[in-house]
Amino acid sequence: MRVVIGSDAAGMPLKELVKEMLIEDGHEVVDLSETPAADFVDSACAVAADLLENEGSQGFCFDAYGVGSYMAATRVKGMVAANISDERSAYMTREHNNARMVCMGPAVVGDEVAKRIAREFLSADYAGGRHQIRVDMLNKMA
Repeated sequence: MRVVIGSDAAGMPLKELVKEMLIEDGHEVVDLSETPAADFVDSACAVAADLLENEGSQGFCFDAYGVGSYMAATRVKGMVAANISDERSAYMTREHNNARMVCMGPAVVGDEVAKRIAREFLSADYAGGRHQIRVDMLNKMA
């Protein structure tokens, strides 16, 4: 799977850890922050724009807490993102909400949990069906 990642300075160590795991797992990783973005708004918007241009891709954005990237990403029309700190929520936000991006940060999520979050998110498929009503509602809001 094509996975797009981005980070500000505070999120870089966690981004690099998750990036290494994604590559080991065989994913095509597009790193939009080889050097840290000046601000989490820049990295989150870059990842969101790339995901909207590349339908089959999923993404991750990193900053200290993840919430800044989440707030920026959800301002991009058509982007469904989630600020995640546990594996179950990562899976369910993809399956029920058709999220395309997970935002997280090292001040909240440890290394091993971050890897499990990434794997769970990427292992889930959007269920559609009754969930499409709320996804349509979300897409109309942005």
